[in-house]
Parts: sequence; structure tokens; C-alpha cells
Amino acid sequence: MPTPESQHADSSLFAGSLFGDPLFDPDHPLVDPTGDPLVDPVVSSAVTTTAAQALATTSAPALALAAPVAELHADDLRHMRHAMTLARQAWDAGEVPVGALVVGADGTVMGEGANAPIGGSDPTAHAEIIALRAACSKAANYRLPGATLYVTLEPCAMCMGAMLHARLARVVYGAPDPKTGACGGVIDLPAVGALNHQTTVVGGALADECGEMLRAFFRERRLRSREARVPGL
Repeated sequence: MPTPESQHADSSLFAGSLFGDPLFDPDHPLVDPTGDPLVDPVVSSAVTTTAAQALATTSAPALALAAPVAELHADDLRHMRHAMTLARQAWDAGEVPVGALVVGADGTVMGEGANAPIGGSDPTAHAEIIALRAACSKAANYRLPGATLYVTLEPCAMCMGAMLHARLARVVYGAPDPKTGACGGVIDLPAVGALNHQTTVVGGALADECGEMLRAFFRERRLRSREARVPGL
């Protein structure tokens, strides 16, 4: 069995400050101004269990888990800011603001993606998948050894699975997603040692800024929804 190289920040370190408790926080993205919950697949309440605890409660065999937190590289924050500009493009298009890009080992941008499942009527059109497709097309290869993917929100299981298949060297994400995150938020796919490839995962790059963009998006959406329900506004 290979030794996992996956390393990530514990998303529970960020969850409380980023998302708060939806029952008590009026600015929580899952609570509208009346206090009613909004169902949204992207952001949710604080993490209630660590990845290790979640895995321990399953009936699956014992799995190897990730090593301690990996460090950010010199250019990681610059690339994450680039991903945030892509997330803003998604916002402007009416999509949940998530952006991603793939950077090659030589530092060149190989592919970019802005969240687009609504506009494309495509549940797979997450920012990471769009960026991976563009990068693979540019490389003329379905594998991207040595490349790093940057994304503003912790990847889901679908996206993380695609990244593992692409043989990425690293994945760097911004805000944690304790609702659907697959890098420790809910499950920890990169930490499963039985998989035939391991990818280093680093969480928390510009986490506050990435999280605030998501919060602001949902605040705006709630406001518009409230105005649509109130006569005269």
C-alpha cells in the first residue's frame, strides 16, 4: 500500500469563523432574512466532526489518513487571487462564485474555470472540472503530472476524484466546505492510502477572503429574494 502524500489543513479550524452557526447567525448563507433555512449545496454550518472521526464511523476498512498540514508555496497566494477573479466572473453570470485554475510545473497557467452548472445545465460544470478540461486539452494529455490546481472552495468528491485521475502534484484551496468538501470537510479522499495515486492538498489559502465572497454572494441573493416578496420595493 502506498504512503499518502496528501496533506491538508483541518477545515474545522476555519469553519466557525467563516460560516458560523446557521441557527444563530443571521448572515449565514443558509438562513434568509426571515430566519428560514435556504437549501444550498455549497456552503453550510460549522464542521461537527473531523475527517478522521467521519471515516471512523463508516463500515469501511481502516484507511490511512493524511499527514499534518502542508505549507503554502511562494506563488500560491498570487494564483489564489487569480482564482478569485474567476470566481467573480461566475458571480457576474449568476453562478455561485467559485473559480479555479491549473498551473503547470513551469508556472504557466494551463487552464481556467468559473463555476457554470446553472448556465450550462450541467451538474459537472464545476470550476475545477472546467479548468482541468482546458489544461488537459492544452497539454494533449489526460494526466497533468507536476501541475497544481487552485480553487477558491474546498473541492467536492467529484472534483477531487477527477484531480486524482489527472495525477496532479498539488491541490490548493481557499475556503473549507463542511457540507460537501472532500479534502477533510466531510470526507478525505486524498488521504485514502489504498488509492493508486496521492496528491498533496493544502487548504486555507486566502480562506477568509474566499469565504467572504461566498457570504456576500448569498447575502445579495437573499436581499433580492426579500425585495421580490415585498410589494413596493
